[in-house]
Amino acid sequence: MIELGWKSVGVLELTALPSVDKERWVSWVREADALLVNGGDALYLCHWMRESGLADLFPSLHDTVYVGLSAGSMVLTPRIGENFVSWKPPTGDDSALGVVDFSIFPHLDSPDCPENTMAEAERWAAEIKGPAYAIDAQTAIKVTDGCVEVVSEGNWKLFDPAA
Repeated sequence: MIELGWKSVGVLELTALPSVDKERWVSWVREADALLVNGGDALYLCHWMRESGLADLFPSLHDTVYVGLSAGSMVLTPRIGENFVSWKPPTGDDSALGVVDFSIFPHLDSPDCPENTMAEAERWAAEIKGPAYAIDAQTAIKVTDGCVEVVSEGNWKLFDPAA
């Protein structure tokens, strides 16, 4: 993600932030044009976003673009679903930050994740019991002022039990 031609890139290590004075790093986050959040374990990422205080800043970052990849996107959802739980947080559940009101099933039909089929996404979405998107690597979800837009040249599906 850092090879996309940014003028400059800074790195925050979330697990270290609780030991760093907030005056030292909060201004960097507030001044950033974009936050790039890569993948990994969504619940571990969620835990450290909360522990570090970064999650508390999100409501005030009105002009900051958040770019999430895989777990970096899933962390903003209400739930990730048991399929994607590998690290158990202290809460013991699969809840994430809930910044958006839908969940994400990533890596749909990826050769690197052969278990992430549309049939598995349908089973996962039934467990989520809320709006959820299954998306492949050619799909992005853009949210601006609460309006959701899917940008895709690939394969994706919205599961919405309310519809």
